Amino acid sequence: MDVSELQTVEHDILVIGAGGAGLRAAIATAQQGKSTALVSKSLLGKAHTVMAEGGCAAALGNVDSRDSWEIHFRDTMRGGKFLNQWRMAELHAQQAPERVRELEEWGAVFDRTKDGLISQRNFGGHRYPRLAHVGDRTGLEMIRTLQDHGIHQGFDAYMECKILALLKDGDRIAGAVGLWRETGRFIVFKAAAVILATGGGGRAWRVTSNSWEYSGDGAAMAYQAGAELMDMEFTQFHPTGMIWPPSVRGILVTEGVRGDGGILLNNKNERFMFNYIPDRFASETADSEEEANRWLEGEEGARRPPELLTRDVVARSIRAEVEAGRGSPHGGAFLNIASRREPDFIRRKLPSMYHQFKELAEVDITKDPMEVGPTLHYFMGGIRVDSDSQQTLVPGLFACGECAAGMHGANRLGGNSLSDLLVFGKLAGDAAVEHVDKSSSKPATADAEIAAVVRNATDILNREDGKNPFLVHEDIQESMQQYVGIVRSKEDLETAIARMQELWDEVSRVKAHGSSQFNAGWHEALDLPCLLITAEAVARAGLLREESRGAHTRLDFEGEREEWGNYNIVVRKGADGMKVEKIERPPPPQKLAAIAQASLEELEKNG
Repeated sequence: MDVSELQTVEHDILVIGAGGAGLRAAIATAQQGKSTALVSKSLLGKAHTVMAEGGCAAALGNVDSRDSWEIHFRDTMRGGKFLNQWRMAELHAQQAPERVRELEEWGAVFDRTKDGLISQRNFGGHRYPRLAHVGDRTGLEMIRTLQDHGIHQGFDAYMECKILALLKDGDRIAGAVGLWRETGRFIVFKAAAVILATGGGGRAWRVTSNSWEYSGDGAAMAYQAGAELMDMEFTQFHPTGMIWPPSVRGILVTEGVRGDGGILLNNKNERFMFNYIPDRFASETADSEEEANRWLEGEEGARRPPELLTRDVVARSIRAEVEAGRGSPHGGAFLNIASRREPDFIRRKLPSMYHQFKELAEVDITKDPMEVGPTLHYFMGGIRVDSDSQQTLVPGLFACGECAAGMHGANRLGGNSLSDLLVFGKLAGDAAVEHVDKSSSKPATADAEIAAVVRNATDILNREDGKNPFLVHEDIQESMQQYVGIVRSKEDLETAIARMQELWDEVSRVKAHGSSQFNAGWHEALDLPCLLITAEAVARAGLLREESRGAHTRLDFEGEREEWGNYNIVVRKGADGMKVEKIERPPPPQKLAAIAQASLEELEKNG
């Protein structure tokens, strides 16, 4: 084929993904005068940032003045079971307040305290009310603000364009090949730096809060280009997704419902979370030993309710109730805020949840409980990056947001995702600008490499026959749902990995009927390799980590093993397939280790 006939555009920096992280990165690069392309697989505004409804975590101290970046850092490290990258968690806690105030300056309309400050609410795993919020539409307000501010910075937006593969010039990044979803025509992006901000890969599971776009594209493309993946075994199941009706199963129910007073009940009308408080968690997070004892004794007087334990604990607790026969009619639990708050309060503080259940499930949450259950929600793992620059092992390739690993360790605290996007989106953008400025020459793209990408894509349309790509996707989802779920075992994980080897053969032979113009079957087929790389990386990393830590639970290795706290698991592409190994973690900086281990009294006194 004649590559010169393909649409080709040149920019200094290419940002792939237009959620909060991608937008913040593009703002940073465009503000510094770099020609920037922002590519979105779907439409601008349709990103998972919108689904982060409860709030943005930052130690502003507006509701409780005792809060500080040190306590936020401490909470994040403890929530991540000390597997977080220390420097990333430090940068996040230190810079989040500035990023939130910056967003306010750009026009974000936050809820207010009586003194006119940005209001903050309680959330799971956070010591103090820390989540800056806009009702239960915080992510939507963030996206609106970033888009409104960003369009004035001068970047070029390419919507409904799927990136198929990254291009390299030797070891360094050179751009990417994309596909216009509407016309089926190809486009070549030439760029000296690429920032991946593509989110996670939740569509590899059947029950997920993720929409169709989230097929692990960034992680898979980085893997194919020679970057490493890390912490892929840690996949977060949000404890409260919609359960009924089936058409909406998995849609997120914000943690803000519990933060504003909602409680979890089983089918015996028992508030069961008091039965699942880990001894260590209670002693570490309660105000005092007396309060910890009240929690463990089942009293309801504690200021921070057990419904706001970390997400891994709550998700496993709901699953345990269901397995014990105490679940809701459709396999979950009841989330009740109607008995705790007045109807006007619920409609004012949780407008999206009120309308979501009213319209989709015909449930009035001001009167009746919601039926909820765990749903695959978020990837703590992703592309391995340098903490300060967000650069991968591939020169010129950066990653930020959910597709990057390191910030959240073994389990993400609610609300940390939105501040993560802001902090590391900016850092990735700044580092990409620095990389371009330091480059002595523009990278070159190879016609043969571009032609191979195009040929691999069009082969799917030109085959005489082959399996339906939608059925193959269902097979991937069924394998992950059944064998790589909330709890795992050696036997299940090995079964999943063996099944994936069979699915690779099917993926290589899928057939999409029809023309190239907005062909949904073709688009589904093009997503399958990314889904399968992501799924296999999760399963193989989960098999190697022989312990239970955070969001990764092994039935055959219960509890945390001290020796495994010294290792991260890294996935890379080998000559004959996927390679998985554990790498030793460097010792933490003495100052940060002291903060993480300090008592709250010490930190509050010093703060």
